[in-house]
Amino acid sequence: MSGTTTAAAALRRRAAGAGANRWVVLVVLCVSLLLVAVDATVLHVAVPAVTEDLKPGAIELLWIVDVYPLVCASLLILFGTLGDRVGRRRILLLGYGLFGIASGLAAFAHDPQVLILARALLGVGGAMIMPATLSILRQVFPDRRERALAIGVWSAVAAVGAAVGPLLGGFLLEHFWWGSVFLVNIPLMLVSLPVGRLLLPESRGAGDGPWDVVGALMAAAGLFGVVLGVKRLGGGEPGGFTVVPLLVGAVLLVLFVRRQRRRTHPLVDLGMFARPAFSTAVGCIVLAMLALVGLELIAAQYLQLVLGLSPLETGLRLLPLTFAAMAAGLAGARLLRRFGPRRMVCFGFCLTAGAVVLLTVMGGTDNAGLMVAAFLLLGFGLETTLFGAYESMLSEAPPAQAGGAAAIGETSYQLGAGIGIALLGSVMNAAYAPGLSSVPGVPASASASAGHSLGEAYQVAAQLGGPVGVALRRAARDSFVHGLHVTLLVSAVLLLLGAVMALRLPRVMHCGEPAAPVELPAPREVADSRVSA
Repeated sequence: MSGTTTAAAALRRRAAGAGANRWVVLVVLCVSLLLVAVDATVLHVAVPAVTEDLKPGAIELLWIVDVYPLVCASLLILFGTLGDRVGRRRILLLGYGLFGIASGLAAFAHDPQVLILARALLGVGGAMIMPATLSILRQVFPDRRERALAIGVWSAVAAVGAAVGPLLGGFLLEHFWWGSVFLVNIPLMLVSLPVGRLLLPESRGAGDGPWDVVGALMAAAGLFGVVLGVKRLGGGEPGGFTVVPLLVGAVLLVLFVRRQRRRTHPLVDLGMFARPAFSTAVGCIVLAMLALVGLELIAAQYLQLVLGLSPLETGLRLLPLTFAAMAAGLAGARLLRRFGPRRMVCFGFCLTAGAVVLLTVMGGTDNAGLMVAAFLLLGFGLETTLFGAYESMLSEAPPAQAGGAAAIGETSYQLGAGIGIALLGSVMNAAYAPGLSSVPGVPASASASAGHSLGEAYQVAAQLGGPVGVALRRAARDSFVHGLHVTLLVSAVLLLLGAVMALRLPRVMHCGEPAAPVELPAPREVADSRVSA
């Protein structure tokens, strides 16, 4: 009897230690996420310095900026499912190492080709890190209530990273050379690798059957083609180099889906999409990003080119959106328990749509109070939507498919963002260009050039000079504001469609019995884990 009591007491102590450790694991995972989120945006402010130093051509500069998100989005499913097979912690730690090496290579790149290669390797590292953080979180927090709180913290950190990137980049560029925006990753990697090795638990899926290498490569190539085509469409380049990758990528993805349905042990269990909550959550992520990301880029142009704010002032003006998103992430678990996924995601979509409509009041003059209020509502609504959708998606996925589910969520996020830039950019151009076709005294060729973008219109107006240049500048400014209003309304319609879609989500948060948690290293086992890792 005493032996049984002693064993039970040992189990209770072990469970208590695991309960404490999993919040430490969350901290490690959040640091990983923060690193990737910052790196996705930190380069934007360094582009002028990179251009001046390395003298890249137009195509090389485009690849320097775009190759990171392009490679990352393409490889999410490959590494997410590989983590389910060989171990999620193993993939995460390999991602750490590759991220650190690629950061050093990028920091000391001496020509554009080396920088493009380094950015591509950063994308590979990011694709290894992103799904691994979510899938480990899914395993470490089997109780849905605790997992919802953990996902809220995780999403709040993502919002912080997106905002910190440009600010950190601006600070570093004021004091150091452009390579410092990459070099800052290395100390974090040197800390994350040993800490992650000691504290993160290893977990994997069932591992039945061989890993579908051909399917993984088909998914990666298909996503690469689709994302590349969508990005080029968003940049206003509807030529053969846009259509061909888009079509080839779409065909490869269709073949990938057919292959997965025929296999006994598929790379991705497409049966997850038969669950209404899972497929609806993925659709909500796509629609939320489709409506907002392109709009965010247009808003940045409005702040700088119409209102005349500096890049730093623009970043500061967008900070309320980030603070509201952080607040929504931290409050998300409580909101989800009280209102359930359906009402929470639907409310988030409606609140965001209302904020977008409120922004249509903006005109040619600055209205800081209105903008701050709208950005606060927008940030809170968007994060509420994404939190509820991500949490529902992960909770509906089988634990053995956690890596694949996380990769699907991140891929839908990236695809939604890319399609949003292409779609809303096209809407903006269609509404903006006609206003410049009949400005008195402006030659047709100058009007055509000015119709490409507001920045180009200002350049043409400066070249023309005199009253004609002033008239063109004023017309371009008014047309841009008109185009912004049309784009905002289209975005609001997409968000309301998302609210309707969210009605398919469960009404209440079903918690049920938590699955068995993964084994977490207890304090006494830390030294042993150095040998076993």
